[in-house]
This record gives sequence, C-alpha cells and structure tokens, in this order.
Amino acid sequence: QVQLVESGGGLVQAGGSLRLSCAASGRTFRCHGMAWFRHAPGKEREFVAGINRSGGLTYYSESVKGRFTISRDNAKNTVYLQINSLKPEDTAIYYCAAELDGSVRTIGRAYDYWGQGTQVTVSS
Repeated sequence: QVQLVESGGGLVQAGGSLRLSCAASGRTFRCHGMAWFRHAPGKEREFVAGINRSGGLTYYSESVKGRFTISRDNAKNTVYLQINSLKPEDTAIYYCAAELDGSVRTIGRAYDYWGQGTQVTVSS
C-alpha cells in the first residue's frame, strides 16, 4: 500500500511561481513512476507531468511545457512540481499519482495510487 500526500498549493497571482511536493510512503518509491494531474471545475482530469522511476524520462502536457518542471528525490520519497509563470487557467486541484511498474503513463486510470490533492488558485 502506498500513501501520497500533496502539499505546497495556495493562492498565487498570475506570473508567480509555486512548488508542489508529494510525499510518498512505502519502501518501493524508487520503483514507481510518478505523475501530476489536475482537475479544474467543468473540465476533465488532465495529465500535467510525469517522471519515470529513475528520473531520466519526463513527459509534459503541451499546456504546461516550458513552465512546469517535474523532479524527484528518491532518497526523500518525494516528487516535486515546480510551476512558473502561473496563469489563471492553471487553477485546479493538483493530484499526485504513483504507477507501480515504474513507467510514465498519461492516462489517469493507469495509476495505482492517488493523493488527496492540493489546491492551486491563480488570480488575474
């Protein structure tokens, strides 16, 4: 069983930056692919960024590419999402997800564990 806890969300003005963290329990974190998704009101859940177990392979949604950076620290059982140049359309609940086979997937239902989410609100 893996538990994920997101933190770092908040209210930020457009153009600002935010760093989200996802702390994972368990003894096999370094074997898991990790991803961030977001869910905004009136929209479907959206893949944001993913990283494979070693950190050597990353994927980004086109809407965030160049502004968001996903990284991981396996020694700390933590994955991060650095968000720069925030836009109002980035407002959403951001969720951390873990995929047990170590690969990166862009489909939410492929992930085995999910956190409760952290709210990011961007004011214009």
